[in-house]
Formats: sequence, structure tokens, C-alpha cells
Amino acid sequence: MSQSDKERLRSQFEAERGYWSPFWGDLLDASPEFFEAFLNFSAVPWRSGPLDPKTKELIYIAINVATTHLYEPGLRIHIRNALKYGASEQEIFEVFQLVSVMGMHSMILGMPVLKQELQASKSPDAG
Repeated sequence: MSQSDKERLRSQFEAERGYWSPFWGDLLDASPEFFEAFLNFSAVPWRSGPLDPKTKELIYIAINVATTHLYEPGLRIHIRNALKYGASEQEIFEVFQLVSVMGMHSMILGMPVLKQELQASKSPDAG
């Protein structure tokens, strides 16, 4: 792929996704075809759909702050974008609060297993 094609893809990404990160440049250099496929896939919600840009950015914040992801560079980008689209500090904090309940699954899974294992350790067959 030519350099001008790569520059076109970068410009398209910035226009449709609203940001650029050095990671994307590395991916574009490593595999322009994969980058283009990812761009076409990830930009679909930005091309159409009922959600406004602020709501989309709040969802990206939730994804990046979630305990299964915890991606600070993405979090920073999407907080910046959400603020640009009019999100308030309180709205972003509420996203943090909503996502924080994901950690409750540790208790939901862990407590019954702990109870079972404690009971098993007290049985005469425990060894």
C-alpha cells in the first residue's frame, strides 16, 4: 500500500473516530489491510445510528475503565472526546459507578465456592 493510501486511511480514521493514537500508526504500518478492515468495522456506529457522539464516548469510557479491560490510554482519549461533546464530570463519574459493579461478579462467583470449600475442608473425608 502506498504512503498516500496510508495517509488517506489515517485521515479517514481521524474524521470518523475523532482521534489518533501512535498505536494506530504502528498498526497501519504493520498491516494496512488489517487496519483498513478494522476502520471499516469500528466506524459503523459513527457513520449512522441513534446514539449521539457524547453517548458513544461515554460507552467507550465504560469499556476502557472496565476491570476486564483497564486501558488508560483509551480511557484518556474517550474522556477527552466525551468532554468535547458536552459530557459533564458527573456523567463520566456515573459511568465509573455503573461499571464498578462488574467487580461484584468476583463475590458472586467467589462466595459460593468459598462456602463449598470451607464445608468440604471440615468433612471427615477432607485430607
